[in-house]
Amino acid sequence: MSRILVLMLSISTYALASEAGHGETDIVQRTVNFLLFAGLVWYLVGEPVKNFFASRSSGIADDFKKVQEKLNESIALKKEAEAQIVKAEKFAEELSVSSKKENKIINDNIMAQCELDLEILSKHGVSTRDYAQRKMVRNVVEEVLTETLAQSSSDFDKEAMANVILKKVA
Repeated sequence: MSRILVLMLSISTYALASEAGHGETDIVQRTVNFLLFAGLVWYLVGEPVKNFFASRSSGIADDFKKVQEKLNESIALKKEAEAQIVKAEKFAEELSVSSKKENKIINDNIMAQCELDLEILSKHGVSTRDYAQRKMVRNVVEEVLTETLAQSSSDFDKEAMANVILKKVA
């Protein structure tokens, strides 16, 4: 069909072409020639141009789909990141609460240990003081006995011995 159209257009081009020497206007012939030329150009170039624009449209549509997919993917990643942030904040809060509890427990244990250590030191101080008192008493008694025995060679009666002991104890 298209070949027949092309053949008729090419024949009509020769048939309708005329020389402009008669003084008549040839607007009809020129219009027909232009329409034939435009039809011929459309016939030869129309299909590739349509294909070009169709492929260009599909390329743009594919690019748009890819951008839309990336947008949806980034929205999903953003939601996932926000969910992870919420989880991290919750974990941080729980960690803070548990660390405060552990801190209190450790502090209580340290205070209890300090109280035990103070009690032990107090008992040790009391026992050291008692030991020092016993040692002092023993030394005083030993001195008194030594002095008394040294003076026993002379006339030393019970009253004098009691006075010496009273002097040392006082």
